[in-house]
Amino acid sequence: MWQRASLLAWRGIVQGQAAPRNVGSAAQRFPQAAALFQQQRLFASRAESFEDAKEKLNTLKEDPGPTVKLKLYGLFKQATTGECNVAKPGMLDMVGKAKWSAWKELGSMSQDDAKQKYIDTVNELLKEQGGDSEDSGSSGSSSTADSGKYETILYREEGKITYITLNRPKKMNSITPEMYQELTDALSNAANNKSYATVITGAGKQFSAGNDLGSVAKYLGMGRPMKEIAEESAVLLEKFVTAFIDHPKLLVGVVQGPCIGIACTTMGLYDVVYASDAAYFHTPFTSLGLTPEGCSSYTFKKIMGPIKANEMLLLGKKLQAAEALQAGFVTEVFPSESFDTEVKRKLEQIPKLLPNSLLESKKFMRSLNQGKLHKVNQLECDKLIGMWQGDECLNAAAKFMSRK
Repeated sequence: MWQRASLLAWRGIVQGQAAPRNVGSAAQRFPQAAALFQQQRLFASRAESFEDAKEKLNTLKEDPGPTVKLKLYGLFKQATTGECNVAKPGMLDMVGKAKWSAWKELGSMSQDDAKQKYIDTVNELLKEQGGDSEDSGSSGSSSTADSGKYETILYREEGKITYITLNRPKKMNSITPEMYQELTDALSNAANNKSYATVITGAGKQFSAGNDLGSVAKYLGMGRPMKEIAEESAVLLEKFVTAFIDHPKLLVGVVQGPCIGIACTTMGLYDVVYASDAAYFHTPFTSLGLTPEGCSSYTFKKIMGPIKANEMLLLGKKLQAAEALQAGFVTEVFPSESFDTEVKRKLEQIPKLLPNSLLESKKFMRSLNQGKLHKVNQLECDKLIGMWQGDECLNAAAKFMSRK
């Protein structure tokens, strides 16, 4: 009888119910059980606060910076997964390595401690930015920003549109291996969310200066074999371009300034391109010892015809915005002083379209040459493995770096 009463009291404490009358006060009879109950209540409260903190992070008015974002990433992984026991990412995966280090350095910190530190860090950020650490999570905004996931791009979902911004303005938004990975991931996220359009633009006055040649010099300076770098880079590039080929949403380019190299070649895979009259498009492959990429060997001819495509890809001609419009390479050109206003007006029309019709039309139209695009992408990347290792490319990269 006593054992049965004890069991009933135990269940009552754990479930938050009153103990049976013939047992008396559960807390008095079973102090250990009462303590356990209080502990469980604390854990439940902490878990709820952790979920709130994740939501509050989206309400920050300013980017907290890479150091804080890496700290939050490490704490999040420790809180949800536990101690880091995964292998260190490869040499070219710079973003992955930074995230791995942020998680690994937490060592054997308990998941509950990691949750509490995550909560405290988010609340401190909210206080610094003038937010309410208790109520900020109740915002009714329909805009969702990236929660510290990216270092080289900005990502936000607003209504029916996802916005991706190349965010290295001091480096003319030149594309590093990290940015390749982040853009590929961002396009994947946009492909699977509830929006039906994805807009890509650049921060500052340039859309993008193309590949960051300094990245090549850095890896060569590490003593890594060029063949190894070239093969890994080809895999990275092929995945990146594949994300454009297979993107199921309306893909819109907003080009406010110069658009060079891979940023230009992938324009042939967008559905709509708005350009400022200050923009130009440039593919200087034959000045760098390279061959076409981004499916441009196929798309440029389809869009502009072989003569204009050859002028760009073989002779390295810069295509000014007005010429690009005449060639059918961009949708519309707006004056730079009113560019933002004009583009905003255009983008506001997208949510008014019927989503199923829009997405099914995009899917059908792309299906007509999707296999061809994948084949071209593969062949271009295979060709570049050899070109990247050639004397012309290496000498051009060395000459470029000597001017910096």
